[in-house]
Amino acid sequence: MSHSKEQHPKVVVIGAGSLFFGRQSIWQMVHSPYLNKGTLTLVDTNEEKLAKLVRLAEMVARENGVSLKIEGSTNRRDVLAGADFVVLSFAEDTVKYRGIDCEVSLKYGIRMCSGDTIGPGGIFRAMRELPVIMDCAKDIEELCPDAWVINYINPSTVHGIALSRFAPKLKTFALCDSHHMPHKKADYAIRAGIIGNKSQFTEDIDNRFDLRIAGVNHFTWLLKAEFDGVNVMPQIAEALRKAAGTENNGGDTGAKAIYNDAITYELYDIFGSIPTCTAHTKEYVTYWQGLGKTPDAIPPLSIWETEDRYKRHEEMWRQVDDFLSGKLAIADYMKSFGPDHATDIIESMVGNLGKRFYVNTLNNGAVTNMNDDSFLELLSDVSLEGIKPLHIGEMPRGIRGMQELVLDTHELTAEAVVEKSREKLRRAMMTDPLVNSIHDADMIITELLELEKDRIPKEWYE
Repeated sequence: MSHSKEQHPKVVVIGAGSLFFGRQSIWQMVHSPYLNKGTLTLVDTNEEKLAKLVRLAEMVARENGVSLKIEGSTNRRDVLAGADFVVLSFAEDTVKYRGIDCEVSLKYGIRMCSGDTIGPGGIFRAMRELPVIMDCAKDIEELCPDAWVINYINPSTVHGIALSRFAPKLKTFALCDSHHMPHKKADYAIRAGIIGNKSQFTEDIDNRFDLRIAGVNHFTWLLKAEFDGVNVMPQIAEALRKAAGTENNGGDTGAKAIYNDAITYELYDIFGSIPTCTAHTKEYVTYWQGLGKTPDAIPPLSIWETEDRYKRHEEMWRQVDDFLSGKLAIADYMKSFGPDHATDIIESMVGNLGKRFYVNTLNNGAVTNMNDDSFLELLSDVSLEGIKPLHIGEMPRGIRGMQELVLDTHELTAEAVVEKSREKLRRAMMTDPLVNSIHDADMIITELLELEKDRIPKEWYE
């Protein structure tokens, strides 16, 4: 770590106003003895949102008596020097544009319940976000080249591939919150009947429970689940089958949340492995696109809902405002939030705690029948020395084929955006598993380029 007048570790959050990560980063930076003497630097281009979060962070730090230094800036270049970690978590007007992606795709028969990683939605989200990410990478290479860069922006794999390939000097990995450890493992231990509730999940249980998950981000699969050497995958699947129809993931009542347990069981029944991120995985396969018959219990995918998202974001900002005004006691802030995946990892790296986490990184032999440069979500030893994925073994046939198609789509998307290549954009779209018509895909490209020109680099229009 660099040592200047800065308090270290210095964690720079670019896109602090996106709320998805900004509020949690405050919690962890204040909570952790490894981090709370450091610096939290919040960056956002929206001055009003930035000011609110900086004030909130200062109030929380003061209330909890820690010497955490808080900085804010609308210009990342002014504050990147001396950074130990840079977290990318921005997405300007993402609710609006994901809504456009989903609407136009639906017009041409493609149903997306999330629209941020696969299908035309994933490709066009990368068209909007990746150019900004690559600009950030240039600034980081210049101003804090030794910093760890953590990408939290979807499509996680596309952006991870782009950073590893086009900014290879930087130390980077990509994150998704769906496999936050040890919470994820505790959930499966409950489903397997090993424990009754999360409070019973101990280090001993953790050590005896061999759980192996791997795959492309949002398309990950439980490939092994053994407790004391006994296979408990059937018990987990049975628990999901029983829960089918009652699920409502993470307080989300929208398209991403419904029918997940039923779909999980259906995919397990076919492939013999359990999808571990079904809220997204159901969009990666064509079975629920409304083409032909599926089991009666599961209708075609619902479409991602823009208005509900706006409401949720408004509620989050209202909560921030209530803390600032005193309507909610600032003393309750630390009870209102909890640890976040990215800051948990930063804490473990800084404190050399030796914890293992799921991160998106290069395969490097972990999955033995996929390429070393396959960008996968894998349980890894994560330290300041680097990322080392743990051995998984083989990806089962069928699942592997689908993974490779998704990876090809993501790699072509990364190349298309960085090279600003229409040819590769079209090729990515035609490779994508959700696309089934050349003409319709060409129409989607034409319409989305027109509707999203405010957010897509002007070179695409020259």
